[in-house]
Amino acid sequence: MTGKPGRTARGGAQTSAGDLLDLVRSGRAVTRGALQQMTGLSRATVGQRLDRLFRAGWLREGAGGPVDSPLGGRPAITLEFDGSHAVVLAADLDTRHARAALLTLTGEILAERAGALVVEDGPETVLDGLARWFAELLTETGHAPEAVCGIGLGVPGPVDSETGRVVQPPMMSGWDGYDIRGRLSRAFSEHTSAGTGTDTGTGPVPVFVDNDANLMAYGEQRTGYQDCRAFVLVKVSTGIGAGVVVDGALYRGVDGGAGDLGHIRVGTEALCRCGSYGCLAAVASGGAVARRLTEAGVPAASGSDVRDLLAAGHPEAAALAREAGRQVGDVLATVVTLLNPGVLMIAGDLAGTPFLTGVRELLYQRALPRSTAHLDVLTARLGERAGLIGAGALVVEHLYAPERVEERLAALGV
Repeated sequence: MTGKPGRTARGGAQTSAGDLLDLVRSGRAVTRGALQQMTGLSRATVGQRLDRLFRAGWLREGAGGPVDSPLGGRPAITLEFDGSHAVVLAADLDTRHARAALLTLTGEILAERAGALVVEDGPETVLDGLARWFAELLTETGHAPEAVCGIGLGVPGPVDSETGRVVQPPMMSGWDGYDIRGRLSRAFSEHTSAGTGTDTGTGPVPVFVDNDANLMAYGEQRTGYQDCRAFVLVKVSTGIGAGVVVDGALYRGVDGGAGDLGHIRVGTEALCRCGSYGCLAAVASGGAVARRLTEAGVPAASGSDVRDLLAAGHPEAAALAREAGRQVGDVLATVVTLLNPGVLMIAGDLAGTPFLTGVRELLYQRALPRSTAHLDVLTARLGERAGLIGAGALVVEHLYAPERVEERLAALGV
């Protein structure tokens, strides 16, 4: 069996320099000998391909590994992915505020900031604001713009992953079809005077855009539930959306619309922001709970206000959050029956005991016992950082995928 030009295979396993890097990063083979055994390549060929990765600064030698031979001898030198050769910028955009961070390639947050950014102000204003934050984070940490290998951005709307453009977003007026990637990349260059990144090889810093719930799900699954083959995260804030990770990969649907739970009809006459009546988000989102609290004489302008009231133990907020949880749980019974996930995670402004209690009440009542027998229903572990970590992971997984590694090494001339 043969692979792509310049690549050989053993038992179907691809063995380019990019594949060797993937074996090291995943921990499946961390010595030269193990790489030879897994790929069937000669010692010389493995050495040549590893040399390219060393020259790029992507690999380094670690401590000696265990001695496999019963006769003893020197321990094998281990190989490690060098996560210090570049950094990633990430941002998580909500309807009225945003968070941004500078991360290592292994997902450690080095610096972050948060503040008000209103999506209804339009993409030009919002993306310029994010780029300004990115420049400040680089200055704060002492990193040069050329150290940035990629930018990840989560937005509160459906995203076509091929183009990075939002598709008919109910809560992002003026963003439909907008070139987010191009504008954010230009704004980054304008605020940092960045040219070609030393790690990207050629061209501007690449930008990756995805739905915020998708990135939260990816961040949570990658950091805490890698063995879970079907993982669902539901974000309940201004709207309601879900991210689904199946066999380690995000499931986005045909054009990025998968997981848009907030616009499932639930049989009420409430008017939704999308213009339709009876959507789940119109009665059970953070915004919907905020409106009901205001009508009851408890001022609340948004889901974040509801979150603050819940944190303070406000009884009316808790009661309405539990009721919202029941309404969402009724819909999630269908989701669980369809996808049979191992983890159902609740995140966002309403994530807390009252809402989670309501979800569990209706979910376990409506779903078949077979569907919930091996299901964990819990709240998010990473909190407001989940989207940032997911965005960073999305960038790294794309840029260091075997096929992309080959392109980037060639661009770097190694």
